[in-house]
Amino acid sequence: MKNKKPIIGILGGIGSGKSTVAAEFAKLGCKVIDADKIAHELLDKPEVREQVIALLGSQIEDPHGKINRSKAAEIVFKDRVKLDKLNGIIHPLVLQKTEELIEKFSTDNDCKAIVLDMPLLVEVGWEKRCDRLIFVDCDEKIRENRVKNKNFKKNHIKNRENFQISLDKKKVIADNTVNNNSDFSALVRQIAEIFSYIIDEC
Repeated sequence: MKNKKPIIGILGGIGSGKSTVAAEFAKLGCKVIDADKIAHELLDKPEVREQVIALLGSQIEDPHGKINRSKAAEIVFKDRVKLDKLNGIIHPLVLQKTEELIEKFSTDNDCKAIVLDMPLLVEVGWEKRCDRLIFVDCDEKIRENRVKNKNFKKNHIKNRENFQISLDKKKVIADNTVNNNSDFSALVRQIAEIFSYIIDEC
């Protein structure tokens, strides 16, 4: 294996519970790299913020001069060209930070494995960087209910996923699937079983 620690990639749709699964891996001794968190931090950097505002317009600024991510998303998920340009600004920086964290965690004796919680993991080709891919399977109705409290309108899931590789394809390339349609304890048991297998194998 190229890396000192196994790298686990989490796949799944919006609202499927990818971050919940990643958090459970963290409890088992893994280090989680949260790509969304990295992207949010980058948007607070003046040089990145200026580029994004130049691309999408001043209407995405809130009264404090910060980027309103909901307004930015509303624009780019209706415009493939702007979405690609935004990704061109953000993604290289996210991936660079991710590589730095992988290098750091690879030498951490307390780290059993590295988990990538990266929404566009397959879209940017990082499935090849992973030793194990885990798909979080969840019914669409349940996913819709989960994102209701996150300022998502009903059509937001479909709008965003239309710009991504289909969930069916992601499920096919995954090494393991966890079902997140039932209770939390069932999910925890599935994750523990898969993790035990990964550690034994590596």
